[in-house]
Order: sequence, then structure tokens, then C-alpha cells
Amino acid sequence: MLLDERSRTLLKALIEHYIADGAPVGSRSLSRFSGLELSPATIRNVMADLEEAGFVASPHTSAGRIPTPRGYRLFVDNLLTMRPPNEEEIAEMGGSLRPDQPQQLLVSASRLLSQLTHFAGIVTLPRRATPKIRQIEFLRLSERRILLILVSNDGDVQNRILLTSRDYLAAELVEAGNYLNQYCAGLELEQAHQRVREELKRLHSDLQALMAAAMEASSEALSTEQQACVISGERNLLDAADLASNMGRLRELFDLFEQRSGLMSLLEHSCHADGIQIFIGGESGLAPLDECSVVTAPYEINGQIVGSLGVIGPTRMAYERVIPIVDVTARLLSSSLSLSQS
Repeated sequence: MLLDERSRTLLKALIEHYIADGAPVGSRSLSRFSGLELSPATIRNVMADLEEAGFVASPHTSAGRIPTPRGYRLFVDNLLTMRPPNEEEIAEMGGSLRPDQPQQLLVSASRLLSQLTHFAGIVTLPRRATPKIRQIEFLRLSERRILLILVSNDGDVQNRILLTSRDYLAAELVEAGNYLNQYCAGLELEQAHQRVREELKRLHSDLQALMAAAMEASSEALSTEQQACVISGERNLLDAADLASNMGRLRELFDLFEQRSGLMSLLEHSCHADGIQIFIGGESGLAPLDECSVVTAPYEINGQIVGSLGVIGPTRMAYERVIPIVDVTARLLSSSLSLSQS
């Protein structure tokens, strides 16, 4: 829906005042905040149109109106006036992200986001490059128990115990290892799986079951861990009046923080996006975040995106401040990580 200038001005004034005050905004108050010389009756008519279009809503307990997620989306995309940190504030932020302490950088970034916004700050750990298989070996531990040894190209060694349907001779284990190394060495995991699947279709051998089990175990052993992230300031959300009034939803939100898999999936989108991403309410696709907004940005090392960071807070947040803070933090973290690698 295309809004005229008057409607846009009134919607912007309503959302800004609601974010600052937290109370539904009435027509008389809006006539003062908007700077427009309009009568309360005219403003009520505009508000009725905005409500019909789904940009504002009327709580049952008040004659005033509050923004809906759709209203926030229009506000963030088209009406927002950013308030980026000044040079002094940026320098202070940079002082919290010291490249000479690379092990602390991600924790420091999440804490910085939390401290500056008073919400929850989250930073995903840098993604490992997709591992390649260097070598596969089998070692007989006992009857029907075999140790699978996987060595990746970066020197990482993973061990998995395979429980087999029969006992295997040492010569058979050597044969199976040689066979897999012939087809898997130097390949990424998915490539190796595809090649071995094709070869096993043509292989008529008692070793077929063993090699299939080995490839399944290797998927678990060498796949990149997707649960790793740092979260700071979750307790800040207990002080957010918009969230604290619903203890059931808060419990769901803290369960989401604890399990993390849903958050990691959401933040993964940021790694493939261009710059800042904002998820308002149900846009996240995660029910515990229906009353929250998530502002994310990717960060990089030497020009390569390796992770993302962000802020989680109520939909009634100061977007004009939070968005630049997330953006600047991502840039500062990228710079510090790149310097720590040089």
C-alpha cells in the first residue's frame, strides 16, 4: 500500500513516540508530536485508514494505537532516521575489540552489543572451511567393535567406534581402508559420499556394509559444527517490559537461547545476505521470537565472510540506534580479526 506524505509522517511520529514511551498514542498527543497542523478528528481518520491497512492496532485497554509488525517493517525500511555512533563512541567500541586478544574477540563483541543496546548480543563462531578427507583407517578393538580413524586435510583426527554385524579380520580392515582412501582422499565430505555411494552399488563384497557404516560415521565426525555461538545479556530481556509481562513466552525464548539450533539457522541467513538483516516478529519463523526483533550483520576475516552477529530484543526497540551499533560492531570485529590473523 502506497501512503501519502501525511500518513507517512503520522505513522513515523506514532512509532517514534511509542518506542520512546511504550504507551498507546492517542490522536490528540499525535497532533502535537507530528508537527502537522491537523485537527484530532483528521488524525483519527488517518489512523483509522492505517489500522485498516494493518500498520497500527488499537489495544482493548486504550483508545490510542500502537504499531504492528507490518508498521515497524514500513518504518524500518522507509521512514527511519539513523543515529550512528559518533567518532568518539566508535573509538571506544574499538577499544573493546583488541586484535592482540583474538581468543576474547567474539566474547567481547557479544558483550559490547549487549551493553550498548541493553538487549541480548549474539555472535556465531567463525565457520570452518569444509573439511577434506586425508586418510581413513580401521582398527579392530574386539569382536564386532572397530575403531574408525578419520584424518582431515587440516590435521584434525576424529575417532568413532563402529558396532558391526560380524567380526572382521585385520586383512579385511586394511582392504576396506585402502578402498576408501582410493576413492575419498582429497575430497570434501559430500563429494566422497557421492563417489562411494556410486562405487558401493557396483561392489559385491562382504566389506560393503562396513564401508557404508564408515561413511555414515564420517558425516557426523567431520561435518562443520553449526551450534557454536556466544550469547551475552540474555537477562536484559527480563527488564524489557514488553517481554517480561509474558512469562510463558520468556521461557520459550530462554529455551531457544539454550538449544541454539534455531538461532543458528536464523543467523546463517545473515552470512549469505548483503549487510544488515532485520527480522521483525514472525518474520524470523521462530515462534519464541514473535514479539522480538533480531538485527544481524555478517562479519569477515580478510574479506571472507566467516560468521554473523546480532542483537535480539523486543519489537519496541530503538532501531535508529541498534541498527548502526550492529553494523559498526561487525565492521570493527572484522577489522580486529583480520589484524589478529596477519
